[in-house]
Amino acid sequence: MKSVIVVGSGIWGSSLALRLAETGWRVTLIEQHQPGHVRQSSAGETRLMRCAHGTEEWYARLAWRARDGWRRLGERAGEELYTEAGMLWFAQVEDGWEHASAQVLKNLDIPCEVLDPADGARFFPDFNPAGLSHLLWEPHAGVIRARRATQITARLAEAAGARLVRGRATPADGAAVEVGVEVGVEVGGEVLAADRVVWACGAWLPELFDVPVTVTKQDTLHFAVPAAWSTPGTPAWVDHAAAAYGHGDVDGVGMKATSDAEGPAYDPEHGERAVDEAGVAHARSYLVRRFPSLASAPVLFSQVCQYALTPDAEWIITETAPGVWLLGGDSGHGFKHAPALAEYMAGILDGAYGPEPRFGPHERTPTRGLRTSGQAG
Repeated sequence: MKSVIVVGSGIWGSSLALRLAETGWRVTLIEQHQPGHVRQSSAGETRLMRCAHGTEEWYARLAWRARDGWRRLGERAGEELYTEAGMLWFAQVEDGWEHASAQVLKNLDIPCEVLDPADGARFFPDFNPAGLSHLLWEPHAGVIRARRATQITARLAEAAGARLVRGRATPADGAAVEVGVEVGVEVGGEVLAADRVVWACGAWLPELFDVPVTVTKQDTLHFAVPAAWSTPGTPAWVDHAAAAYGHGDVDGVGMKATSDAEGPAYDPEHGERAVDEAGVAHARSYLVRRFPSLASAPVLFSQVCQYALTPDAEWIITETAPGVWLLGGDSGHGFKHAPALAEYMAGILDGAYGPEPRFGPHERTPTRGLRTSGQAG
């Protein structure tokens, strides 16, 4: 039986552990805290599920496959993990990022529709279309219950046979593992060995390996709103050029309205998890601009998450030594892809194909085409 150690039980690590355990691998999943803990990048209450990625077809296809994965996961768990509420993109220019996205989605037969800015009133109780060229509607996009999905995925992986080990992992000294046969990690002074090791430890990856990843602090804000702003009903929304996004009230934690611009450098283990007043003011200013009736809505819930950003927002999937793989740099847009990415990564570990060159250790040029943020922090 093939064996693998997956380090990190965020959504990427847990999804991979589940996929491999269900396809005959002996899986050890290592986590220093608990699956779904609040320090994980996967720990926010919600994440957006969307297929639009500018000119990028590869990610659009993967997201479309992941949509089915989220629905199946919810069916297995017996609860709704993915709410297909749809998503509106607020385009500020005629031939910009949203226009390119629409062309790609249409070429891939992924449903979408270009609407007049005034049509926004059909989707929101209150909407100001000022400054918009058009809207891009993705009817099959929506909202994932992120932290809950991470916990359930890890639980299903254990049920499928994966062994969960609690502890902080570090690369094992090569002398401690039989070279050419197995690779390993050290946890609490003990060396664990397997045929493959996948380091999927998110914001902790640059502490262990020389990778082009910057960890940033991201303030997430939810505002108290009337019942008419609940999701489903109210769709998710993104203003790419303004680096603003959100969705209606899900599960009573308030309407999400926050910035996707990258924040300051951040220590994911020891950083204080209190949002900044400047972030609150910035989010509120966007509410005033686009949803004027919510101008005085109080903050109901806030949380600090973090991004593990690569310069080009492309992920890292690379083999650093025989059998040792790095899987990281989610760059704030990786969560939604997890079910399909796990399948893709499993094929790589099985030797069916190699990773896309874009995920390799090459020099990366800063670009902004993959995230929901069209501007820097």
